[in-house]
Amino acid sequence: MGNPKGHGSRHRDRPRLADGRRADMASASSEEVALPARPRLPAAVLALGFASLLNDVGSEMIFPLLPLFLTQTLGAGPAFLGLVEGAADALASLLKLASGAVSDRLARRKPLVVLGYSVAGLVRPLVAVAAAPWHVLAVRLADRFGKGMRSAPRDALIADSVPRDEAGRAFGFHRAMDHAGALVGPLVAMALLSAGLELRTVFWLALAPGLLAAMAVLLAPERMRAPASRAPAPAARPAHGPMPPRFRTYLLVLALFSLGNSSDAFLLLRANELGVPTALLPLLWAALHVAKMLSATVFGRLSDRLPRVRLVIAGWGVYALGYLGFATATGPWQACAWFVFYGVWYGLAEPAEKALVRDLVPEGRRGAGFGWYNFVLGAAALPAGLLAGGLWRAFGPAAALGTGAALAGASALLLAAWSRAGAPVRPRG
Repeated sequence: MGNPKGHGSRHRDRPRLADGRRADMASASSEEVALPARPRLPAAVLALGFASLLNDVGSEMIFPLLPLFLTQTLGAGPAFLGLVEGAADALASLLKLASGAVSDRLARRKPLVVLGYSVAGLVRPLVAVAAAPWHVLAVRLADRFGKGMRSAPRDALIADSVPRDEAGRAFGFHRAMDHAGALVGPLVAMALLSAGLELRTVFWLALAPGLLAAMAVLLAPERMRAPASRAPAPAARPAHGPMPPRFRTYLLVLALFSLGNSSDAFLLLRANELGVPTALLPLLWAALHVAKMLSATVFGRLSDRLPRVRLVIAGWGVYALGYLGFATATGPWQACAWFVFYGVWYGLAEPAEKALVRDLVPEGRRGAGFGWYNFVLGAAALPAGLLAGGLWRAFGPAAALGTGAALAGASALLLAAWSRAGAPVRPRG
């Protein structure tokens, strides 16, 4: 090994140019000194992103209008709205847990993803024939069945397709495409309603983008893997056994946050109460997803360079402030402003949360890891929806939204303590 001091002195002896560069650096070609460009995202990540965009166009042609359809057309109340969304997400969470583990034991994850998008795309528009609130519940359960089948295998497929220091960027792109679809969907719905179409007709037209989403997944390439149930796993990549303790603790904190993370349908209802006209609700929903899309793109990339946990904590803090804003708002312009601010929490937290799962779980168990992650989010959805709906009915929207803010703030503090208790999880190349 050469002498470090002598090596440094040779550099000091070289002449400098007027701008401070050494002569040897000045003589190097631009290709030699330029920073390498980041590679394009893999084709599988791009295809899954477009599938998510198309699926959300179909979903969000319906979802922003569903609270009013339930409460005004079918005569349901806020508590039933909480039951519908909570039960649907709870079912999806159970299926995510199972489908993620199954995908670890198969040679391919993509068939489960195709199945999930196909089922959701076919059944979602059937809300158009609903004549009673329980009909909507049945359709939402079937829709979430499809989501449960696809979510964990899809996230694991994305994680399989990129190196560790590109995980935040890949998940940020996917979430941005998802939110872009959620932006386009309400605009399409508003245009159709403005043209004179009825709600039920708009629901039927959501069939087309849902089926196109399933076709997009078919274009996603996937390498064959050795199934975990057939091939012995290396010691560093166990296919069975308990998850790492640090990952389990992370899930517990995430569960507390999710208990206060009720459906965004309540925010639409609150905006309507504050004076936002029904016809403008799809536009407000679109503005929310602009904030989600832009923030996911920016902060997803940033989570590959900073400790991911800091972005999650910041996102949960924005969530708490947004819910407090909705709880104390007194007019329609405040509702609109808080909607945009609130949307930033998704971009801050979602890509970093998923990239953290990739960091904390062994490679051979990624499907199960993302299954547990999605299970925790969904399992908390039913109690979160019932809690928000019950508090709303008994004490008003301020109590319901204020409770969500308090739980988010407490979760952010616990996650900070979790980070200090162990070595912070940092992205590595």
